[in-house]
Amino acid sequence: MSNLYKYLKKYKKHLILGPIFKLLEAVFELIVPVVMAKIIDVGIAEKDVHYILSMGGVLLLLAVVGLAAALFCQYVATVCSQGFGTEVRSVLFDHINSLSMNEMDKFGVSSMVTRFNSDINQMQLGVAMLIRLAIRAPFLVVGATISAIILKPSISWIFLVTAPLVAFVLYIIMSKTIPVYTKNQAKLDKITSIARENFSGIRVVRAFTEQEREQARFEKSTEDYAKSVIAIGRISALLNPLTFLIINLAIVAILYFGGLKINSSLMTQGELIAFVNYMTQISLALVVVANMVVLFSKSYASAKRVSELLATEPKVKDDGNTQVIPVENAPAISFKNVSFKYGNGGYALKNLTTDIYKGQTIGIIGGTGSGKSTIINLLPRFYDATEGEVLIDGVDIKKYPFSQLRQKIGLVPQQSMLFAGTIKSNMLWQKQDASDEEIYHALKIAQAYDFVESKKDKLDSVVQQKGKNFSGGQRQRLCIARAVVGKPEILILDDSMSALDFATDLALRRAINKDLPKDTTKIIISQRATSIKNADLIIVMDKGEAVGIGKHSELLKNCDVYREIYESQQKAPHEKEATK
Repeated sequence: MSNLYKYLKKYKKHLILGPIFKLLEAVFELIVPVVMAKIIDVGIAEKDVHYILSMGGVLLLLAVVGLAAALFCQYVATVCSQGFGTEVRSVLFDHINSLSMNEMDKFGVSSMVTRFNSDINQMQLGVAMLIRLAIRAPFLVVGATISAIILKPSISWIFLVTAPLVAFVLYIIMSKTIPVYTKNQAKLDKITSIARENFSGIRVVRAFTEQEREQARFEKSTEDYAKSVIAIGRISALLNPLTFLIINLAIVAILYFGGLKINSSLMTQGELIAFVNYMTQISLALVVVANMVVLFSKSYASAKRVSELLATEPKVKDDGNTQVIPVENAPAISFKNVSFKYGNGGYALKNLTTDIYKGQTIGIIGGTGSGKSTIINLLPRFYDATEGEVLIDGVDIKKYPFSQLRQKIGLVPQQSMLFAGTIKSNMLWQKQDASDEEIYHALKIAQAYDFVESKKDKLDSVVQQKGKNFSGGQRQRLCIARAVVGKPEILILDDSMSALDFATDLALRRAINKDLPKDTTKIIISQRATSIKNADLIIVMDKGEAVGIGKHSELLKNCDVYREIYESQQKAPHEKEATK
């Protein structure tokens, strides 16, 4: 977890000053029993009102100064813990954005969200308590013990017996609970995942009336989490009773042996009260220590999870890459014996070799899971090919800086994703300085101009989170417009016209061919053969392999998979039956 300590370096002063002031408060607190003893043995015993009032003033002064020290420490702890949490959150957010899809797949969105929020909150609390209590509580225990020994060595053995017994109880509780906290956070990840899945897919859940099943699934996970927390709670619940039992027995021993000393005139009543006060201070401090153990156990488990995520290095990097100069007359895209597999699974793409030239329109078609989207994921380097090379403009894409590589590519993914803001703010993602004229030109190509113009605020119309205030087809067209605004050299449409009717689909394809620069390379993934049949080159995928590469007419003759797809889409099954 050393990768987290550096974020506390900025707060060295806070980490030093906070505990010092808390230590001052503890020192003043340790002086109180001595003053009380003097008031009893001198002021009350001799009925000296002036002495009682003067020493009462000392107690008041100790309380005021102690309060001021405690408030300053609280302020310092808040600044340090919140600043630390803010910095770690910022770094973690930046780090998550640097991870490749390999790491995103490994951790999962729900786990990363839990680490980003819940775990860092727990770490912040740990830092605050470290400053406020980590020194004060042990110091009070040690200080009260030493003060008691100095005050009356003859019965101070009670303190020396009590402290190790309480420490032993703390050790047993810690050893039982700490390993469980990490497992609990993983269970919390699962709960977050189920909740997130249900909230995102609420329409599907209701459409299939699966509320009860999903409720049962959620309850099963929460019950599992609850059982684990309750199990820890049962162990932790023993902490305070056992601690207080030991402390109260110690107080009984002090009263008994102290009473004997008082009867023998070897101890004063004030000293006995001071002893009881010191033992009370120890008991309260040990309760704080006990709670700190639980808190720091949770914080430690959370810190390990955050540290694990921060220590994860992305497999796909562009460290040290400099601006690439394209090779003249080279194909826009080249796949050279490219294979790819996700994790330790089988190959999702096998031995793809083909060249795509500038200005060409490429269609990719195939069944679900045939490897179509995998091809697209390799181009912007969301993943790196397991084997083989992918080249753009004659240069291996691994040599490109991400900024240059991805500026060349306009990608419209399968899932239409808009971000909260306005239509205009979404349109500026590909080109931040795009003019309204450029945006409207892109909207016209994407067949989105009419419905945007029909809105009261036009480009300033509000876009809700994920674009939920637009229909599926509208979202797809806005996503296409966003990719087109920057006039990318390579435009990729990953099954991004599935929500469009045939007329809009046709109009969109015509506009792309007519209004985009002639040297724009277009890659269209589609389930509809009609959407790609006029492409310059069609790649037919089946089980991760390119089983056919050619024009529509050639593939109808030579590729059984393509012919089957095409013919199945020409007539619906009931129409075929009617013609028999």
